[in-house]
This record gives sequence, C-alpha cells and structure tokens, in this order.
Amino acid sequence: MIRRLFVTFFVLSASLNAGTPAENLAKRPDSWFSSGEGRKTMECILSWQSEHGDWPKNTDTTRKKFSGSRAKLKGTFDNGATTGELRFLARAFRVTGDARCEKAVLTGFDHILEAQYQTGGWPQYYPLSKHYHRHITFNDGSMIRLMEFLRDTTTSENYAFLDKDRRASAMKARDRGIDCILKCQIVIDGTPTVWCAQHDEVTLAPAGGRSYELASLSGAESAGVLRFLMSLDKPTPEIIRAVKGGVAWFGSAKIEGIRIKKIHGDRKVVKDASAPPLWARFYEIKSNRPIFCNRDGVIRYDLAEIGKERRIGYSWYGNWGDSVAKAHAKWPKR
Repeated sequence: MIRRLFVTFFVLSASLNAGTPAENLAKRPDSWFSSGEGRKTMECILSWQSEHGDWPKNTDTTRKKFSGSRAKLKGTFDNGATTGELRFLARAFRVTGDARCEKAVLTGFDHILEAQYQTGGWPQYYPLSKHYHRHITFNDGSMIRLMEFLRDTTTSENYAFLDKDRRASAMKARDRGIDCILKCQIVIDGTPTVWCAQHDEVTLAPAGGRSYELASLSGAESAGVLRFLMSLDKPTPEIIRAVKGGVAWFGSAKIEGIRIKKIHGDRKVVKDASAPPLWARFYEIKSNRPIFCNRDGVIRYDLAEIGKERRIGYSWYGNWGDSVAKAHAKWPKR
C-alpha cells in the first residue's frame, strides 16, 4: 500500500453553513412525513424544544427523543439550531395536520421575534448571555439563517397557518435586520468593506467572540451576508452599494499561490502556483492582513505561528469568496 504523506485539505464554505439533520430532512417528499419514519422523527424533534421555544445546538434532534427535563434544555440560534427544526415542523404540520407541530412552530416563531434587538440584530442565545453570545451574531450564519427563515414564513405554503399579524411582524423584523446589516458594514477610509463575525448589540461596532476570535473583517461570515443581500428581490441603492463594496473587498482579500495541506496530523501552508484562491477567516481591520490567534488572544500573522491545537481545531482558510463571485456573476444589479 502506498502511504499518502500529503493530503490536500480545503476548508469549504459549506462546512460553516451546512444544514443540520432537521433542516436536511425538512426537504423530504410529503409522503415521507406521513410515514412511520417521518412521524417518529417528528416526535423526536418535538421532544427537544426548550421551554422558550428553541432547540440546542450540535445535537441531532431527529433520531432519539429527549427524556430529561425541558427546563434544562438550552436552546440557541447558533450552528443552525432552531431554524432547521422549525422548518421541519412547519412542513410536518402542513402534511399531517398534527396540532403539536403548529404550536411548536408558533412558539419558536414568537421566540425569534422577541429575541431581536431594537437595533435589528440577533444574539446567539435568548434569554441573553452575559458573555460574547449577547453580541449580534453573524458567526456561522446565525443571523442570516434567522432572516432567511422569516422571509420564508411570508412566502412558503408551509407557513400558510401563520396569522396576518405574525406575517406582518416577520416582514418588519426582516426589514430591521437588513437595516442592521447595512449599519454594521465596516467602512474604512470611506469605503464599505465587509462584516465582523460579531457586532456590539448597542453601538454596532465590530466585537470579539471567543479569545481567538478577535474583532476583524470576516472572510467566512461576510460571504453569507453578501449572498443574502444579493438574494433580495428589490434591493435599495444602499443595499446595492453594500454589495458592491463587499464584492470589491473579496477581490482585494483574495490569497493566491498557496494551498493548505494536512501533513502528519498538522496543517501547513504550502506554496503552489496552481492552487485555487483562498480567503482567510479573519483579516485585521486597518491593514487587511490575515490574522491568526491562539487562545491567549495575541494576533499572529502566520498560521505557523500559532499552536497545533488551534491550527487543526479551527477553520482559518476557506474558499468563501468563490460563492460570492458566483452569486455576483448572476446578480442583475451588478
């Protein structure tokens, strides 16, 4: 057997925004929801809903029923939690008519609206955490997933049971969210660029997350924000300006001539003129240089300068700009 010493490793944008098990199952045919497997999955998802109306993250809520105290469940909007379950249950109610699904969706829907800040953004958790989770969270697509969900509640037949007032509230919440996005866009020397993974919920300034997630320009989260803005049917001049600024930034932040490889259980940056372009997860706001960080919170400018634990334990590079370029090429307002 030939031993492979070098394995090319790419951090794909999809890895940060991949659908949860509930979200993926929500796309099954109607007939599946009426089947034994579909109904069993529905029972599992219903059992994992917290008393507030949300669901926990990093948990497969589709396979096994939760049997503990609901009061101990800690729901969140992070890592794709909650919106996937709500999409599933809305579809399940349309097909099966099970009133428990309707109640669960209404509870979750109202929880999302209640959690929105007056400034238009959403935290990771509600009720609010005392830590960085209370910031407006673009990280891992949290806020964008919520806004896409609210948009779908006003257009998809799966949410036809929502009353007129809730539909109107969803539109208002979405509009406030768009306004928040525009105000959060980081402007440098008069030029709009992109977004930080978190923004202060009051001032809207870029904010840090975990100790190795410093206030910065985000190559990962900003891609999702721009794709969302380009998906809007009737973009305003402000939205068009924001998109153009963000797309231009991705062009300036492109990194060519390197490849990220997994070598003996570690990640290394290797020069390769034929490699496709990459983008760093974080860029320093003033210099636009890629930055990396250990858990000590000290900025480094080279992946090799941080410890192995963080090198292999975080998505520092990815092809996020590719999705932006593809969306922009099809965007009629470009």
